[in-house]
Amino acid sequence: MGDTVKVAVRVRPFNTREMEMKSKLVVRMNGKTTYLLNPETGKEREFAFDYSFWSNNPQDKHFVPQNEVFEKLGKSLLDNAFEGYNCTIFAYGQTGSGKSFTMVGGENNEDSYSGNSNAKESKGLIPRLCEEMFRRVNDNNDSKITTKVEASMLEIYNEKLHDLLNDESYSKSGSTSVLKIRESPTLGPYVEGLSTSAVSSFVDLSLVMAKGTKNRTIGATSMNRHSSRAHTVVTIVLTQTTIDEERMTSVDRVSRINLVDLAGSERQGKTDAVGDRLKEGSAINKSLSALGKCIIMIAGGSPTEDDDDESNEVNAEEKNEPHTSRKKGEKY
Repeated sequence: MGDTVKVAVRVRPFNTREMEMKSKLVVRMNGKTTYLLNPETGKEREFAFDYSFWSNNPQDKHFVPQNEVFEKLGKSLLDNAFEGYNCTIFAYGQTGSGKSFTMVGGENNEDSYSGNSNAKESKGLIPRLCEEMFRRVNDNNDSKITTKVEASMLEIYNEKLHDLLNDESYSKSGSTSVLKIRESPTLGPYVEGLSTSAVSSFVDLSLVMAKGTKNRTIGATSMNRHSSRAHTVVTIVLTQTTIDEERMTSVDRVSRINLVDLAGSERQGKTDAVGDRLKEGSAINKSLSALGKCIIMIAGGSPTEDDDDESNEVNAEEKNEPHTSRKKGEKY
């Protein structure tokens, strides 16, 4: 297995709102390095990543399409999964930055799991990864190895967990029953009552994913008319069973593949969120702040008060209270 953690950054094209505002492009990329220009000072800062994907203009010779993102990120993840490692990939960024397009694809996300030829090129990481996984399963010629695939799909909405594959959990009012996180001495943390679907082909898995995608919570804000209002987690359990005929035993190699489409961080002043949208934005920022703390701790650092800054801003605005942002170095 290669590096345990890889970080990629991707730049999308301008959307309609940004073009109407005549926004200026302040990002450029060269190889693995991303450069950000401060339009006020004219100074440029550089940041190094494992991958810098330039997807701003399809006419550029170094434009990175969906399939290339998968080639760089998805295939290595599958390599590790088939070796028995647990793997996770998630998209993080501001609302409207293109996370769902990268992870799922298409203007109509449901088309990304269908056979629609028009959506083929826009398929995101999740459907491409699922398709490649079953291609590898079907290419296995070793009669001693059998493979089982199971999938689940949940969303975290307003800090509560909902099963996207269980239609019975949805009431007529559109609300869902809330799942709870438990901890097992042997399995570790798990979601109690989360439904799991056994699938035997990419078509089966596509139907499952399309069903879950249809149940996702989305809404319109001033920054994104198809804004994800919840974090979506797709978990695929890959079990490879090897039979030892001489010893009359079998060994299971189990790996969990977590594919996460995070809702985007928000500032109320830019999204013009009120009511339910404002409450959703506050919950989104709160959970993203908690995730950031986890990443910092895993990396060997320690969270600071600044890590709560963005979440506190939305909460202050929700209560119509003043909020003063702290500055960490130069602000772009």
